[in-house]
Amino acid sequence: MRPKSKNASERLQEIILRNRRSEKVGVYAVCSAHPSVIAAVVQQAVDDESGLHIESTSSQVNQSGGYTGQTPSEFAEFVHSAAQQAGLPRERVLLGGDHLGPYPWRGQPAAAAMRNASELVHACVLAGYNKIHLDASMACADDRPGPDENTIAQRAATLCRAAESAFEDLPSGTAPPLYVIGTEVPAPGGEVLEGAAPAVSSASQIYHTLELFRTAFDKQNVPSAWDRVIGMVVQPGVEFSEDIIFDYDRKKAMALSSALPKHPNLVYEAHSTDYQQPAALAQMVEDHFAILKVGPWLTFAFREAVFALSLIEHEWLAHRKGVRISQVREALESAMLINPTYWRSYYHGSEDEERLARAYSYSDRCRYYWGDATVQKELAHLRANIDAWPPPLSLVSQYLPAEYEAIRSGRLQHRAEAVIEEHIRIVLRVYAAACGA
Repeated sequence: MRPKSKNASERLQEIILRNRRSEKVGVYAVCSAHPSVIAAVVQQAVDDESGLHIESTSSQVNQSGGYTGQTPSEFAEFVHSAAQQAGLPRERVLLGGDHLGPYPWRGQPAAAAMRNASELVHACVLAGYNKIHLDASMACADDRPGPDENTIAQRAATLCRAAESAFEDLPSGTAPPLYVIGTEVPAPGGEVLEGAAPAVSSASQIYHTLELFRTAFDKQNVPSAWDRVIGMVVQPGVEFSEDIIFDYDRKKAMALSSALPKHPNLVYEAHSTDYQQPAALAQMVEDHFAILKVGPWLTFAFREAVFALSLIEHEWLAHRKGVRISQVREALESAMLINPTYWRSYYHGSEDEERLARAYSYSDRCRYYWGDATVQKELAHLRANIDAWPPPLSLVSQYLPAEYEAIRSGRLQHRAEAVIEEHIRIVLRVYAAACGA
């Protein structure tokens, strides 16, 4: 008789235990709802014979649709469908909720914002999310100047109770949700920094924070959930902004790395690890920052590939009679100017500096606009043009040299979407290697 396959939660817990034993293994969590990113990470998991770990934020996906227009159940179905089409077994897919808390409703009083947040957490667990990041660190409308650590812990425990309540409604045998906690949590979508590297979390605060959360869980009558806290969000000193990357310095993080508690048996979850050097990511995993979150770097890679294909398209087809060249870049810029909501508070400077940031910033705020109807139409036209008239490989080599080599070797199809996903997977392979895939 074949042994029973481990489910996604068991796989994650096993990796955490191995990391705590100082094995050089970890897991990367992809925080994105972009279809090309999802397709790329699914295929990466298939090729690596690894688990698939995908998370949606409270702003991307929520009961009102979020900026993607998807509810938790719709996002879960989207991911599982992509995995099934690629031949990835369902038990190898771990869905997570990132920054689940009052952030999308922070303009409301705390009581109303927390009601919405509890509803979101409940919906995520019912939709099959296995890992829940309880994030009540942001200030609501009546929080002045902001919630203290005790309030954050109490609100997180309230959200945990909503998750546990939802779990009770699931079929017998369903794996219970795993939790990530913490008070030093960066804002969803990245931070606005003024050039100073973020301070590494204080090792002396770890036990204090854990005790606050444990007490809060007891008060909310969810003590059994405490044993399923598998991660704690801390600041290892990494971050990125519009045009700056703050690199990991393991010497500065040494005290924090050594401060892991014996119980609960958790590791650190590192947010905003995008754009770190491969060696730095591997060091972070070794230093028990074993859950690496990545998101903007992947849509940044998507944008790079799309822009490169647009240049190839122009060189190849601009002078061909009867062919309309796509206007992807123009459509994207227009969408961002019409609705500056997602970038205005992030990009500053002259008109030209803002123009460059909208396209090329590490913050990658243009990721919020790929779903715009006109942008989607032009993207489809770009793909159709490239596929109908495949450009010469010498031209591909000019703009996408890594993909050129992959096509030449026979490993990659000479098609637009295959090229785009391969460019994203260049980043994913860095994370897979750091995590010991």
